Amino acid sequence: MDDPHYLSGLDLAGRRVVMIGGGTVAQRRLPRLISAGARVELVSPHTTPSVSAMADAGEIAWHERRYAEGDLTDAWYALACTNDPEVNAAVCAEAERARVFCVRADDGDRGSAVTPASGRHGGLLVGVLSGGEPLRSATVRDSVLDGLRAGTVADGRVPDAHDDLPGVALVGGGPGDPELITVRGRRLLARADVVVADRLAPRELLDELAPHVEIVDAAKIPYGRAASQDVINSTLIDRAKAGKFVVRLKGGDPYLFGRGFEEVLACAEAGIPVTMVPGITSAFSVPAAADVPVTHRGVAHEVVVVSGHVAPDDEKSLVDWDQLAKMRGTIVLMMGVERLPLFAKALQAGRPGDTPVAIIEDGTMRTQRVLRSTLDKVVEDAATAGVRPPAVIVFGPVAGLAQPS
Repeated sequence: MDDPHYLSGLDLAGRRVVMIGGGTVAQRRLPRLISAGARVELVSPHTTPSVSAMADAGEIAWHERRYAEGDLTDAWYALACTNDPEVNAAVCAEAERARVFCVRADDGDRGSAVTPASGRHGGLLVGVLSGGEPLRSATVRDSVLDGLRAGTVADGRVPDAHDDLPGVALVGGGPGDPELITVRGRRLLARADVVVADRLAPRELLDELAPHVEIVDAAKIPYGRAASQDVINSTLIDRAKAGKFVVRLKGGDPYLFGRGFEEVLACAEAGIPVTMVPGITSAFSVPAAADVPVTHRGVAHEVVVVSGHVAPDDEKSLVDWDQLAKMRGTIVLMMGVERLPLFAKALQAGRPGDTPVAIIEDGTMRTQRVLRSTLDKVVEDAATAGVRPPAVIVFGPVAGLAQPS
């Protein structure tokens, strides 16, 4: 049978909404009510810590007691979210008498309203009802939102003179797995006219772009063919000045050894607005994908992320390797494969030879490989295994917490 409910968008901004019950259901429902501007009053003797934090922050008013007749007076909307069916029934009965629409969390058919599975995308609010099958509603909602974000479902949006899209969006694509780009990053990528992509950006996403989208290869292959930073900057500026919406798609996070801010400064000097979309950094996500936590209680209280672009003895190096060698915590070395012997030697000046080391090659990708070794053996082990960039190298006790199965 088709769902009999009538979908309608409620303007709750500034209007009194009463929620009875402060448990996990309330924790799920409150954020969207708050973001809608509702004046939420919560009635419950107890709450979850997260709900209590909302009250402490002044986002909701919490009446720390049980429900009582009359709590729905002057309410525009009500939600019965307790774990007591009798209380929920009483709330719905009062709502019926007061002609207030009421959601009953434990038995949706007995309320006068139901909450759809909903989500937002680019100014759209998508809601799905499925006649009492919440998992089905959530599945359809997620599929529609994924399609909108990927551009495979048209959102019908027509840009105009007041379009809020900037000239350039600097998007961090994450560590490599295309599913690890942020929601906002994927949404902006789907609206691009031009994509200037690095080699380490999630390449599968490029295949989802519309045919008219221009793709500019800005690959910076280590120790090989590379696009000059000046050329990349001029490409962003020229395409943006031509009225194109340009997405600069980079691997990891643009501001962590990604030269992202250089591109922001170049665009700013040329008068091109830039939107910055942070990405999941490879420095932490790649070790995590290999069961290497960069911190662990009682093991590591500090993390230092270091660029391996310059050797320890190079006069251009800004790193105090003597101090790093004395650290007891975690060192995450990026771009360090080519000069690994130099970095290992520098760290052995202050760290024991049996310090665990993990090298994660092609992290989060299908081709991911993990090499576990120790500081005194890692150079030989990496050479034997034929380790190649891109790889993240972790030095410290955390690298030895998980053992190969």
